Amino acid sequence: MQPDPLLQRSLNAVWHPCTQMKRHERQPLVPIVRGEGPWLIEAGGRRLLDGISSWWVNLFGHCNPDINAALHEQLDTLEHVMLAGCTHEPVVALSERLSALTGHRLGHAFYASDGASATEIALKMAVHYWRNLGRPEKNGFACLAGSYHGETVGALAVTDVAIFRDAYAPLVRDATILPTPDARTATGGESAADVARRAAGILEGWLAQHHARTAALIVEPLVQGASGMVMYDPEYLRLARALCDRYEVLLIADEIAVGCGRTGSFFACEQAGIWPDLLCLSKGISGGYLPLSLVLTTDALYAAFYDDDSARAFLHSHSYTGNPLACRAALATLDLFERDDVLNANRERARRLGEAARDSFSSHPAVRHLRQRGMIVAFDIEGAATDFASRFFTAGLSHGVLLRPIGSTVYFMPPYVIDDTHIDHLMAGARAALAAALA
Repeated sequence: MQPDPLLQRSLNAVWHPCTQMKRHERQPLVPIVRGEGPWLIEAGGRRLLDGISSWWVNLFGHCNPDINAALHEQLDTLEHVMLAGCTHEPVVALSERLSALTGHRLGHAFYASDGASATEIALKMAVHYWRNLGRPEKNGFACLAGSYHGETVGALAVTDVAIFRDAYAPLVRDATILPTPDARTATGGESAADVARRAAGILEGWLAQHHARTAALIVEPLVQGASGMVMYDPEYLRLARALCDRYEVLLIADEIAVGCGRTGSFFACEQAGIWPDLLCLSKGISGGYLPLSLVLTTDALYAAFYDDDSARAFLHSHSYTGNPLACRAALATLDLFERDDVLNANRERARRLGEAARDSFSSHPAVRHLRQRGMIVAFDIEGAATDFASRFFTAGLSHGVLLRPIGSTVYFMPPYVIDDTHIDHLMAGARAALAAALA
C-alpha cells in the first residue's frame, strides 16, 4: 500500500499543535478531505464519527448547510474591516444577541480570535480595571488546581497543567492555585455539593488574607476540560460569586469550552444562578467554522474605562477583531439554537448519550468515575499505561470513531446533530478501542 503523499508533505511543511512530531513516524496523521454532519471522511473514504467535535468546536455538524449559506451571503457583502474606528452589522448584531442571552447582565463584547486570547483580554481588563479605580496593587490572580485557560504566556499564568506550563516557566507570571471542587475527591460520604463547600471554604480563607492584592479569580464553570473533564457542583460557583463580591475581587468565567450549550444551559454559569464580571467565549460560538472569541463584561467594569484619557482605554487589539465572516457564522449558529430549540432537544440527546455510556462502560473493571454534565460524558481508566491515550486514539480510528483521551480519561463531546444510530456507533467504537488499548 503506497503511503499517502499528503501525509509526508504535512510532516515536511506543517508543525502540528501539542504534538511530538517524531511520533508521527509510527502513528500517521489522519488525512481528512471532507466533512458531513457528525462524520469526517478520510482520503481513502473511511468515515470517522467526530466524537469530540474536533477539539470541542463543532456544534451542528461539518458543512452545515445553514451556516454555509450564511457565509456565502456574507462573502458577497463584506469579508473584513478593521474594528478600530469602523463597525459593521454582524458584529453589532452578535454583540446584542449575546448580551440578551445573559439578560443584559453582561455586554460590551470585546472580540479576538481564539480562546487563549480571550483569557488574556479578561486578565488584562481585570488588572486595568483596578488600576483605573486607583488600586494598582490589585494585580494578582487565583485559579483552580488543574485549570486550563490557554497556552499564551498570560493564560499560562492561570493554567495548572504541568506539561503546558513547565517548559515556559521562566516566561510565566505566578498565580495562586486553589483546590478544585472536583466531585471525585469526595470522602467519608461527602456529596459533590459538600466537596464544593469544602473548596469554597479554602477560597474564603485565602481571599480574607490576600484580597487586597488580588484582581480576579478565574474558573472553568462546572467542567475543567483539559485536566480530564473534572466536574463539580454548581454550589462552588454560587459561593465563589458571593466571596468575590464580599472581598472585592472580580470573577472571570472561562466558558470557552463549556459555553454554547455543552453543559445543558447555554452558559454554564446559569446552572448556578450567577453571572461573572467577565465571561470568555470561543470554540462553539462560530459553530466550529472560523476562529472567534470574545469577552463580555458588566456595565460597571466597562464604565471604569470610559474616559477622555486614552491611557484609561483598554489597550488591546487584534487585526481580525470582530471579523464579519466569523460573526456571521456565530449569528447562524445562534439562529440554529433558536429555530431547533436545541437546548431542549439536547436534554433527550444527553439522556441517550449518558444511558449508552453507562450501558457500555459502568461495569468495566478498569473504568472509574463515569460522569456526565449535559453533552459531556467522561470516565477514567485505572492503571492506564503511559501510552494509553495514543493506543486508544489509533484503535478508535480503525473502528470508525475519532476520540482523543486526555491522559487516562476517555470522554465524549459530540456535535448536537447525533442521533441514536450515531450514539450506538460511537459507543461500539469506544468499546473496541478500549479493549485494544488495554490489551
